[in-house]
Order: sequence, then C-alpha cells, then structure tokens
Amino acid sequence: MKLLVVNPNTTASMTAKIGEAARSVAGAGTEIVAVTSPMGPASIEGFYDEAFAVPGLIAAIADGQRAGADAAIVACFDDTGLDAARSFANIPVVGICEAALVTAGQIAKRIAVVTTLARSVVPVEELVRRYGYAERVRVSACDVAVLALEEPGSGARAKLEAEIERAVAGGAEAVVLGCAGMADLAKALSARFGLPVVDGVAAAVKQAEALVALGLATAKTGAYATPSPKTYAGLLAPFAPGGETS
Repeated sequence: MKLLVVNPNTTASMTAKIGEAARSVAGAGTEIVAVTSPMGPASIEGFYDEAFAVPGLIAAIADGQRAGADAAIVACFDDTGLDAARSFANIPVVGICEAALVTAGQIAKRIAVVTTLARSVVPVEELVRRYGYAERVRVSACDVAVLALEEPGSGARAKLEAEIERAVAGGAEAVVLGCAGMADLAKALSARFGLPVVDGVAAAVKQAEALVALGLATAKTGAYATPSPKTYAGLLAPFAPGGETS
C-alpha cells in the first residue's frame, strides 16, 4: 500500500524527519510518501497558523490521491484541517493527535501530552476533549518553538525532557509527544523515562495501514459527505468543490 504523509507546514527538513519516523514503523509492503505543504506557514503554532495551513494540506492530499495514495496522514498534532480533508478525500485520512491518543489510551490510564508552546495547550486540550480523553489526559508545554526542534544548540531536547520529568512526577503512566517535529525522539525518551512514549506519526502509520488492510474508507454520508459544488472567490477559486484542486 502507499501512504501519503503530509506535513502541513512548509519546512522541508521537518518533513524529512517525519518521513523517516513513518518509514521506521511501516510494514514491509508499505510505501511512505512524505510531502511538504506547497503553501502556508513555516510552522503551525496556534489557531491562526492552523487556518492558513489548510489550503496547502488539501492541495497536497489532492496531488497524493491522483498519484494513487491509499490513505493520508495529517502530520501536525493540531490535526490541522482533518475534518476538511476527510470531507474532501476519497481515501482514509488519519490525524496524528487522534491516533496518538487512541494508541496511548490502550496502554495507560493517565496520559501526559507534552506540546511545544503555551499557546498550543488550549488547541490540544480542545482536541483531547473532542476525542473523549479529557478525564485521562493532562496537556502541558515545554516552552520550545516548533522550529527550535530543528536547531542544534537550542536546548529544545533538555526542555522537553524536563517537562516529561514533571509529567511523570505528577503520575503520568504514558507520554504523548505533542508535535510531529518530535517524532524522532520517542524511542530514546521511552528508554530514559522507563514508560511508553507515543509518537503520533508512528501511531498514525499503523492505524492507516489497518484501515487500508480492512478495506475501510471514510463514510461519505452525513458529516463527511463530499462538499457540494459551488463557486469560491479570489485566491481560493481553485479549491471550490469540483474545481482544479478537486
């Protein structure tokens, strides 16, 4: 099968890291195609960035579908544009936040999600409530900008480890890394702290593989019904249902 992994920001080095993490857990018969959004913010930190990342995400998924992808993964912990992507796409679309929470919820009761900046805490908390994990999950930030994860000497790793240590001291039984840019750290952090550390990219790959193997696709009645044809104006004209992007 072919899985499309979309980085909804425009930082190619982060896409490379995400692709490596995805390939490290993919099955022998799974091809991982990791792509960078063709437009939008360099990183997604909060509601404003998220809004402007969605058109690029949709364009990337459209290209992936045309190239024969069997499923798509939204590789941003905000699950950026996930509902829009599921409505648009004819293939299953998996978000890494939802995938990580489902995975962690199968192996632990008390879960810590460690995200990047304080402004990202509330968006992630809203996802946690939406996915039904509010009573089991505590969200905190390690005060590291997303792009700092790419910078040697930034101190990002030490700040992340310090926040995980606080979460473990507070009773966390498993940790979820709340940013796709942390994908390469899960195994080392799990070994250091002696408890499960879940990377959403890896979790999403396994869930996407399962959906494809089971022959399941997103329901196209009700909430995720294909958008009705209509005109979009201005710069968004190519994204009109039935238009160039579709």
